[in-house]
Amino acid sequence: MSVVRFQNVSIHYGEAPVLRDVFFRLRQGDRVGLIGVNGSGKTTVLKLILGQEAPSEGNVETDPASRIGYFSQFSELDGEQSVQEVMEDVFADVRAMETELSEMEHALSDPDLFSGKPAAAGAENRGQALLTRQAVLLEAMDHRDGWTYPTRINTVLSKLGFDDTNRYLPISQLSGGWRNRASLAKLLLQEPDVLLLDEPTNYLDIDGLAWLEEWLNKLRGAILVVSHDRHFLDRVVNRIVEIENYHFQEYDGDFTRYVREKQFRIKTLQRQFQHEEELLVFESEAIADRREAAKNPKQALARKLADLKKRIEPRPVDIIVTQVYQGLRVPDKIFRSEESSKSYGSKRLFRNVSFEIARGDRLAIVGPNGCGKTTLLKLMSGEEAPDSGKLACEGGVEWDSFNERMAALDPGDTVTHAVNIVGMAFHAPRKQVNRFLSLLRFSELDLKQRIGTLSGGQKARIALAQCLLSGASLLLLDEPTNHLDVTSIQVMERALIQFPGAIVVISHDRFFIDKVATRLLVFEEGGHVRDVSGNWTIWQGTEQAKGGSAEAIPCVPRKK
Repeated sequence: MSVVRFQNVSIHYGEAPVLRDVFFRLRQGDRVGLIGVNGSGKTTVLKLILGQEAPSEGNVETDPASRIGYFSQFSELDGEQSVQEVMEDVFADVRAMETELSEMEHALSDPDLFSGKPAAAGAENRGQALLTRQAVLLEAMDHRDGWTYPTRINTVLSKLGFDDTNRYLPISQLSGGWRNRASLAKLLLQEPDVLLLDEPTNYLDIDGLAWLEEWLNKLRGAILVVSHDRHFLDRVVNRIVEIENYHFQEYDGDFTRYVREKQFRIKTLQRQFQHEEELLVFESEAIADRREAAKNPKQALARKLADLKKRIEPRPVDIIVTQVYQGLRVPDKIFRSEESSKSYGSKRLFRNVSFEIARGDRLAIVGPNGCGKTTLLKLMSGEEAPDSGKLACEGGVEWDSFNERMAALDPGDTVTHAVNIVGMAFHAPRKQVNRFLSLLRFSELDLKQRIGTLSGGQKARIALAQCLLSGASLLLLDEPTNHLDVTSIQVMERALIQFPGAIVVISHDRFFIDKVATRLLVFEEGGHVRDVSGNWTIWQGTEQAKGGSAEAIPCVPRKK
């Protein structure tokens, strides 16, 4: 049974098309991953399903009997209610039934209700009515699974990182990331028939991600998820839909299978283009042989031939990246931490952390939210000071921060100016820098855009380009994959792998860590931080071989 149907749907904003002639079905039990570059229309698809936007042509139909739940990457939760109160409101009907059952239990304790005395006949009738109502309520509670709702609230909040302190804070006092997690918790507790999820993995730690994957796999309804987290897509979806050239391209299976199937599809299209190119070459030669044709050249044919050649020409990604880094000179020793410790009040984040960073190191910091990963990055940049110990770059080494670049973007600046004034870009040929920006999905038209008019993902790509072209030997990256589409993440991975300096990155994207990291800093219980060689999969396999758990990485003692 289809719960969502797109029939010949097109949508455009002014003259700019977003979707063209789209047919799509979402059925009960489907787990669909919706992917595409930033600006391709993924969020628009969700808004069409929700009825927040209307198609320019065609129809979008939803099953009226199905409850649709929507998670936005930009939480709309606000107000003075605490997180706990917001979650309890999801079960307002259950709590009302609880109150009525409690009052009924008290009323049924009246000894006159079933005494059998003639004078109590009216009371006995009232007693029977109470028993009937009680049976209805008990059945409703069983159907709603209402007896366990406090446990369900506690489980969801705990798994998403809420402790006994922040779950009782007013929503208005929470950061954007915590509001996002509260919105996700509320949606999961509502258990809708259709889940629409827009980047649900942003701001979740690895433990929370693993739990969310497990929860979604148990869900009986339908899921349509927009995500750039490839490991998450591998674990959750059974179909990939890619928005490409305003159309839907569908692939059965998870993300890994999509990668294989798309390669096969591209090769098939390339063969088709090659055959079409050969036919056009033959045709152009025949035209050239005719003097009459020489006097009236086929401009349309020439343009079509040139376009085909451009479409089948492979993009030399690594060549473009390495050309940019040719002039960067990096010392062997870059950074050192000696017995560094940090606490906030009575909460100890980490203690006696020592490590060195050398040229070529790509260090990923992993651990649950709140254990001090971002704080460690702030200590490395000098934004905060350690309680004890020392953290410093080696003499003459420069560092750059993705997050500081992001925060410092000037809304009135253009893309091309913002990038070309930094570090290596300032001295590199403009054409070379523009080729690098084209890898990050910036077109010639995009380069002239004002930063203030761009999406969050586009701004992140500008900050990333500034960071990569800064000329610094050490790059500090805090969740750089958030808000980036999969293609941009893949380009970033290639750039980071080719980067001749050193990288320190905080990320919960396990696929990204696997491709980029050569070392891990793992936050562990009691404020300890362990330096481990290898990437996420290698470390996970080692932990499991030792009988440990690679999904839960506590960094402070748990309450008993």
